Amino acid sequence: MFDMTVAAMHGGTDALGVPAHDFSTNRNACGPCPMAVKALQAAHVAQYPDPHYLQLQAQLAAFHGVAVERIVIGGSSSELIHRLTLHAVRSGAKNVFFPPHHYGDYLQAARVWRLALCRRAEVSPLPALSWACEPSSPLGVQEDIWPAWSKAASQQEWRVLDCAYRPLWLEGEAPQRSLDTVWQLWTPNKALGMTGIRAAYAIAPVHAAGAELKALRDLAASWVVGSHGVAMLQAWVSDEVQQWLAQSLVTLRRWKAQQLALCAKLGWQVVPDHQANYFVVRLPLDDIAAPLAAMRAQGVKLRDCASFGLPGHVRLGVLPPVSQAALERAWLSIQGSLKDASNDLATPPPHA
Repeated sequence: MFDMTVAAMHGGTDALGVPAHDFSTNRNACGPCPMAVKALQAAHVAQYPDPHYLQLQAQLAAFHGVAVERIVIGGSSSELIHRLTLHAVRSGAKNVFFPPHHYGDYLQAARVWRLALCRRAEVSPLPALSWACEPSSPLGVQEDIWPAWSKAASQQEWRVLDCAYRPLWLEGEAPQRSLDTVWQLWTPNKALGMTGIRAAYAIAPVHAAGAELKALRDLAASWVVGSHGVAMLQAWVSDEVQQWLAQSLVTLRRWKAQQLALCAKLGWQVVPDHQANYFVVRLPLDDIAAPLAAMRAQGVKLRDCASFGLPGHVRLGVLPPVSQAALERAWLSIQGSLKDASNDLATPPPHA
């Protein structure tokens, strides 16, 4: 049975407020996208949006080249994760599969509905919910799920690919895969650098029945996305925003190269094969909690990866050079403090 007392962990704003240099989230540091911000400013907030989001669904379907019936609007990726989990449970799912390291909301939703946790190598004789994310979080690597997902499921299975970071693929082009047989979860606010706006959507697999799609939509609250979320999603599919995104990737690649060089300079061990605008490093310390807290006090926040099953590691979103300089200053000041403390311990006390 899952431990229901474990809380989900996130980066970003915390009890100390908004970090001046926030490496702990994976948003596009070139944002917020100016054109999307302009769309938010023009959003009509005096009235409810269309509760069925018909125009928005049509725009998203045209953008992805899929039938409009396959689009499901959600309040955020986290809201859709919980809703898809509930839908799978109501439809008979008993087990859940995760990647070895994964976003905490997959597990949190599974705990709520008491799904049995299975490992990738296991074969479930029961209906199951299966999660993947590409590029993965926290490592930013390609998933290894595709050989298994290329085969027909031996039992009823809900396969969900979290596409949150696919628009932020920096190392070459994202692999061209046929996604028509899986649920796709899209969260444009990360690519637009505006994670404070909550809105997302899912694309159902081609084999999803109309009754299943209706059941999933019926699980949502009324007006699950407000006017600002609608405005962001509509801006997302525009040519000018997509052009801005493409240009931002050029900048992010340059910043990422500089940030990787800084990590090497600091003696941090980078976990290889990262593809996105973030990566994971192992810090050269046995206990990283106090140093991370000291850096946070200086306005620099990193994401402790212990909750991802990677103790001693941190995830760093790619930030501009001014933030990288702040990161270096904070780390060097901590190193000085650690050396002073070590010297104090090594110095014998004076004789009485």
